[in-house]
Amino acid sequence: MVGVAGFEPATPASRTQCSTGLSHTPTWNAAYSLGCRSPQAAGLRKLITVNVGLKTQILPAGEAAVAVAARILAEGGLVAFPTETVYGLGADATNPAAVARIYQAKGRPAFNPLIAHVGDIAAAQAIARFDAAATALAEAFWPGPLTLVLPKTHACAVADLATAGLDTVAIRIPAHPVAREILRAFGGPVVAPSANISGHVSPTTAAHVQSDLAGRIELIVDGGPVAVGVESTVVGCFDAPMLLRPGGVPRAEIERVLGRALVQPPADAGTDSVQPLAPGMLTSHYAPRARVRLNTQRLEPGEALLAFGLGAISGIDAASIVMNLSERGDLAEAAANLFGHLRALDSKGVRTIAVMPIPNDGLGEAINDRLRRAAVGRE
Repeated sequence: MVGVAGFEPATPASRTQCSTGLSHTPTWNAAYSLGCRSPQAAGLRKLITVNVGLKTQILPAGEAAVAVAARILAEGGLVAFPTETVYGLGADATNPAAVARIYQAKGRPAFNPLIAHVGDIAAAQAIARFDAAATALAEAFWPGPLTLVLPKTHACAVADLATAGLDTVAIRIPAHPVAREILRAFGGPVVAPSANISGHVSPTTAAHVQSDLAGRIELIVDGGPVAVGVESTVVGCFDAPMLLRPGGVPRAEIERVLGRALVQPPADAGTDSVQPLAPGMLTSHYAPRARVRLNTQRLEPGEALLAFGLGAISGIDAASIVMNLSERGDLAEAAANLFGHLRALDSKGVRTIAVMPIPNDGLGEAINDRLRRAAVGRE
């Protein structure tokens, strides 16, 4: 018997849940409040039998791969597949044992919730309550890289383990055709965090998944490189819609649909001392092994450079290696290249990756969010 994820299953007593103590009035237009309460273990104390040293099959995307993926999911197995944002590691969202295997394979903290992926709005409404703001956002951006955090319905079938014991569920409809075909063939919600070791750089190709998770999961569906390259934007539909994580849909586009500004999460929501409101909110996240140095104006000898645009930088001749997120200064291109370039530089064994300044508008907000989290504890 192996404990889930190889660490203490229950959330440590030293952690508080001020940010995640969500309560809501059980009406269609639910009212929410943020209040402190003790963290929930979310059912992680139960030990499960796990497979060690699995043979991981890699199949090219297509009808055969979709059929195999659906069968493995139905049997409680783990399947990595492409979405438009990054590769996801999928499991049956209604099967606690399957969800527990995600935590184990990724070494993921048990207090971090997972996103449930569904095939259509009817499936979303079966597990979550939608108010007017949530409905407007879903109609505007689904399918696509937007996740909504909503109150569970009374009949919500998503395992408590996947929601970290909260009374809310994170949900989205992906746009990638392979992901949508797998969801259609499986016929139920699929939780699918990024298909990598927890805290490591997110995967944008099947090869990235293989390097992290080979021998830990049953199947990788290879659909080629992803298009967006950063995870979904996460919005909490509380009393006032809240930007919990910048991502593939820029803040300005969401605010235009809502007709008002998104509020910011509580000050402690981005720290490791509280249970996260949504995936991707841990302080140190998306991190390579190398130290990451941000907003670099001068390169130190031997550093690798992660460049943006064609601006000059002092000391570039001393760089050990240079990769450019976008020579054109295109933020969409930079987002698509971000995790792949970080992995490529890290694979060279460099000690430090110096990053040029990147504008914070549009997708730049999501790029800078991921870079700040990658740099935590390494600066």
